[in-house]
Amino acid sequence: MDTAAPPSGMARSVFTSDHEIFRTQVRRFFEREIVPFHRDWERAEIVPREVWLKAGAEGLLCPMMAEEHGGAGADFGYAAIIIEEIARTNASGIGFPLHSDIVVPYVEEFALSHKKREWLPRMAKGEIITAIAMTEPGMGSDLKAMKTHARRDGSDWIINGSKTFISNGQNAGLVIVACKTDPGAGRKGISLICVEEGTPGFTKGRNLEKIGMHAADTSELFFDDVRVPADNLLGEENAGFSYLIRNLPQERLVIAIRAAASMEVMLQKTIDYAKDRKVFNQTVFDFQHNRFKLAELRANTTMMRVFVDHCMALHLNGGLSIDLAAQAKLLATEMQNRLLDDCLQMHGGNGYMADYEIGRAWADARVGRIYGGSSEIMKEIIARTL
Repeated sequence: MDTAAPPSGMARSVFTSDHEIFRTQVRRFFEREIVPFHRDWERAEIVPREVWLKAGAEGLLCPMMAEEHGGAGADFGYAAIIIEEIARTNASGIGFPLHSDIVVPYVEEFALSHKKREWLPRMAKGEIITAIAMTEPGMGSDLKAMKTHARRDGSDWIINGSKTFISNGQNAGLVIVACKTDPGAGRKGISLICVEEGTPGFTKGRNLEKIGMHAADTSELFFDDVRVPADNLLGEENAGFSYLIRNLPQERLVIAIRAAASMEVMLQKTIDYAKDRKVFNQTVFDFQHNRFKLAELRANTTMMRVFVDHCMALHLNGGLSIDLAAQAKLLATEMQNRLLDDCLQMHGGNGYMADYEIGRAWADARVGRIYGGSSEIMKEIIARTL
């Protein structure tokens, strides 16, 4: 199924012909380098670093990064295509969007010039994989309750604390650590400091076992008197929370794009299954209840596609607000979970088997309502604008 032309027949105006040429390149890469191996990576619970190097050589990492830093200087539409192709192949272990569209932009915008020259070209090549560490044990979404802290010691920062649920955590060569640099200032006392793999005192805990997204490495991280140069601070001291807020709309749009594309792909696979699978001497599709359910799901999917594309168009022009991005993430992930549950049900017992893609997609999607800000947090953000 071509996500550029949804099965509803609705034309999409958010992508240009150049975008679609790039989609062809991305799709070929995924069919060659990702799809044949992803089930093995799910069993291993990690994607090999070599895959990142291949993606970097193909130009699939950090497409929006400026050319002077090693990127393509492309617009967000190119990043969106990579996200959609991940959803099309159900390659849930691929952490490219987190790296390229969520973490690296902090480095490109806020790092000192000599650090940009040192890090960014290697990030675009896949030599440095990135992660961002905010969540702590027992903290959830409450950043002001953060306990990880950093104190200045001459020309260094010394970091102590721990983080959990960190995506790309095992593979990461550089982690942006959110930490308290003014413990009494609440959110206004948070800074973002880069910690490189191999720094003394920085250790990676176990690769956390999850109910879905098995190939995506997710880690505990520990910081025991980790000493890093003062130059590893991103932007201004104590300004980290404002930087996080500034980049949240893009992070939440990334999640919404993936959810909307997943809905389209898995609905079409379910329609195909229903037309082929026979029970009681007729196909699953022949039952009126099932046809009506699929029709309802198609209408919901089309509606979601229109809204997410609208948000994408706004973002391409710098006009996506925090509350609209929250609406997109809330609606897309909630609707995706309901749709996948209905699609799994239509597969019967087969849907519960790991060999069937719908079951894996169903389990993978559940975290969408949690990460990037839970659905409840999204509702709170939206409610503040009412």
